[in-house]
Amino acid sequence: MKTQDLKALGTEELIARFREVSARHGRLLNALDTRAANKDYRLAAAFRKELRTRGPDAEKCLLVLLTDPEPGTRYWAATAALGFAPSEAERALALLAEPPPTLLSVSAAMTLDAWKNGTLPLEE
Repeated sequence: MKTQDLKALGTEELIARFREVSARHGRLLNALDTRAANKDYRLAAAFRKELRTRGPDAEKCLLVLLTDPEPGTRYWAATAALGFAPSEAERALALLAEPPPTLLSVSAAMTLDAWKNGTLPLEE
């Protein structure tokens, strides 16, 4: 999906698609299907980047996704929320980083560590 296509979507549709792709990315990552997960990573990153430009309405939606049933969606929503709601995002990442270890939990722990150390770029 191209950037101009994302810009044409309403925030509600963008959130729905972000939720779908982020959930799938998390499931693929934990299933160790990294090749397929990498394709969804690029798409989820593009959705996240566009959502960051949408302001308070998108931010409210992203905060709701911090409690989504899908771990992948919680992870991606937390990485998006670090810039505007760091305490809520950190809490979501810390919960995701708890055992049992999975690729997603390791990603959450590494993201949280990089954020706390000031080495996490907020944009891809």
